[in-house]
Amino acid sequence: MQLVCLDLEGVLVPEIWIEFAERTGIAELRRTTRDEPDYDQLMRYRLDLLKQHELGLPDIQKVIASMGPLPGAKEFLDALRRDYQVIILSDTFYEFAMPLMIQLGMPTLFCHRLETDAAGFVAAYHLRLPNQKQEAVKRFKELNFRVIAAGDSYNDTAMLAEAHAGILFHPPQNVIAEFPQFPVALSYDALRNEIDRAAARVGDV
Repeated sequence: MQLVCLDLEGVLVPEIWIEFAERTGIAELRRTTRDEPDYDQLMRYRLDLLKQHELGLPDIQKVIASMGPLPGAKEFLDALRRDYQVIILSDTFYEFAMPLMIQLGMPTLFCHRLETDAAGFVAAYHLRLPNQKQEAVKRFKELNFRVIAAGDSYNDTAMLAEAHAGILFHPPQNVIAEFPQFPVALSYDALRNEIDRAAARVGDV
């Protein structure tokens, strides 16, 4: 059985924190792991900013719902799900992603979870487990799935390497240069072609 694992942000939806920063005008929320490699420190910084600007979870979800998927993402995903089992592996949070998942037709999503306080502010975050994308692919392989994975950035490369076939979708040039072993797709049509080619190559169980 073949299984396609897709990253979410940058593949099907915009980068949520960067887009959220643009839409709210809170430039500090553009800070990413490229600026702060300590993920825990980065998330605490983000949560403090949200509280400082009095943005509770309902406010955040309303902004995120206004983003919408990337152009063509839903049509690509609908067609892909007709021919493959598809699971989205993301480092986002269910509470952030859910408005976008609804617009994508509620595909299966594995990600992390947020905790809110009595006032509705995001108080904490809980990782499913470290390196959950790569670990999930390992478990799917143990279940005798042939796994094809696609993502767009550094935090996807361990997942791509773990899969039977990995594909980069719209990656930055530095990622292309550092990981030449992965084919690159720059459109949904090209990504679907790469997935089909990989499926033929890795076979079935």
